Amino acid sequence: MTNFTLTRRQTLAGLTATTALTLGGCAASRTGPSLRSMTLAPDEWLDDVSYGMLKYEPERATSLGVDTGDYAEWRGMLEDQSIAGQREYGAYLRWVVGQMEGLDESGLTPDQQTSFEVVRSAFSTAAEGFDQPYGDVAVGSWRNAPYVVIQNVGTYLDMPRFMDSSQPLADEADTGYYLDRLASVDTALNGELERLEKARSLGVIPPDFLLDKAIAAMEASIESAPSDYVGPLEKAPEAIRASAMTTARRVTEQRIVPALQRQLAELKTERARAKSNAGMWAQPGGPDWYAWALKASTTTTLSPDEIHEQGLQELEALHARMDPILRDIGYDSGTVGERMQALSSDKRYQFAEGDPGRKQIMDFIHDRIDWITAQMPRAFNELVEPNVEVRRLPLAEEPGAPGAYGGAGSKDGSIPARMWINLRTTDLHRKYDLADLTYHESIPGHAWEGTFSNRLPLIRSILAFNAFSEGWALYAEQLADELGAYDDFQVGRLGYLQSLAFRACRLVVDTGLHHKRWTREQGRQFFVERNGSKAEEVASEVDRYCSWPGQACGYKIGHSQIVRQRERAKREMGDAYDFKGFNTAVILGGNSPLDVVEKTVTRYISTAG
Repeated sequence: MTNFTLTRRQTLAGLTATTALTLGGCAASRTGPSLRSMTLAPDEWLDDVSYGMLKYEPERATSLGVDTGDYAEWRGMLEDQSIAGQREYGAYLRWVVGQMEGLDESGLTPDQQTSFEVVRSAFSTAAEGFDQPYGDVAVGSWRNAPYVVIQNVGTYLDMPRFMDSSQPLADEADTGYYLDRLASVDTALNGELERLEKARSLGVIPPDFLLDKAIAAMEASIESAPSDYVGPLEKAPEAIRASAMTTARRVTEQRIVPALQRQLAELKTERARAKSNAGMWAQPGGPDWYAWALKASTTTTLSPDEIHEQGLQELEALHARMDPILRDIGYDSGTVGERMQALSSDKRYQFAEGDPGRKQIMDFIHDRIDWITAQMPRAFNELVEPNVEVRRLPLAEEPGAPGAYGGAGSKDGSIPARMWINLRTTDLHRKYDLADLTYHESIPGHAWEGTFSNRLPLIRSILAFNAFSEGWALYAEQLADELGAYDDFQVGRLGYLQSLAFRACRLVVDTGLHHKRWTREQGRQFFVERNGSKAEEVASEVDRYCSWPGQACGYKIGHSQIVRQRERAKREMGDAYDFKGFNTAVILGGNSPLDVVEKTVTRYISTAG
């Protein structure tokens, strides 16, 4: 990818911000004219930083719907996955952080102060990740991975879903960009291959069980490549559809499939040398990599031992809440985990097998979205209307994916918010836990929060923090319970509490695998025995922790902090505390590191109290 020069998207004379940043000094020549040589309004500077970042990740510009006008050519580009490209991205982040050093921020508005704190935190942490000798860094996102290509990481998985669900095909120009982007897929795959080979030279070999899954997924991706990359063009304008599909088929066969086959060969080479150690403790520099991953995921400096102990304590407290409900419905023998296992075998709460059950699940999800949407005026002073689309995960992705995930749509509204549901088997889900999962992924969870974030300045729509994103989604589950989701279905409340307990288990298992040298089987059995989790679900769950170290710790750390801040607001505000006011303040504060969330709540207390 070519060097990026920050550009003026509007003249300084047209700025309306009340405060200006005077920036002095010099930047490295690689950036072009230094921002420090100009006087800029804070919002414009942040906007320039946004587009500077998106230059390195043009796919995100498409997902946000901002690859228009001067930036339309990005619609046909992909991130540079090579060693040099990733190094340059890291240099850009460090350059931005350097521009912020020593600035007088006293004149900024509270919202601008928050935005600067968010950028500084996200870019500094990501730059530290790029300094690691291997791995894949998520800048202001959630999926940091030590293995560039594995069962749930890599262009081979991301690109088919992206091209089908996010790449626009409204007109002839869009179709041209589709083909341009398609022609770049092999370059992205080759860049990843270069990084795979470099990591292997350092002694970084993924666990054998992850490689087995990755090899199977890669083989499936090669087999489905023609339909994955040609099929979306069925949505192209009719006049050019046939010729576009012919071109796409040729590019797929001659360039993409050979690049996938080269990655497959590398994975098989690694498999011949692989061992079964699950955690980062076994990799060269693994403890340092894991320490960074925990910092990135939790936006705290908590140690693995501290997180492990918090998980054990919270699990015990949640099981104490579950025990009386289990007794009340007749499950009174054995541990909470054993009784929840028995409950999961209760036919009353299972969906039918096969396609009839898949339809039941989709109908159930839509019903719960309709119900919770109607409750939102009781929980927030300000509302949004996210257009939530429920879709099944692509078949090739299902074996290595969680039960579901979701997120907001594009900033311009052209791409809807989505809840992706894993339906490889209906046994993944139960009638007592699917409602809770729906609230987590859609409303008032990821889709709701993301829709608010999309109304913020561009940089705040781009940057997200795992601890807030997932902590808020767990808090959304709590809100659903507080709004009466389970008043007439207490078994559903068991599902909600088990969900929180499941996230407490994650703190224990993730740190157990990567710090305390647990085996894969130890991690699985902790979930099944202590929490009564379904063995089918936790099998891929634990493997996910092995490929995304630290990510699973963000959920409960974030949720506990939001709840802690709510208790502080109640305590300090007394009668002035307002349930709707607190919820609105936190979500309007936007996706932020946890220390910034605390500052948001402090401002809410001072202005509303």
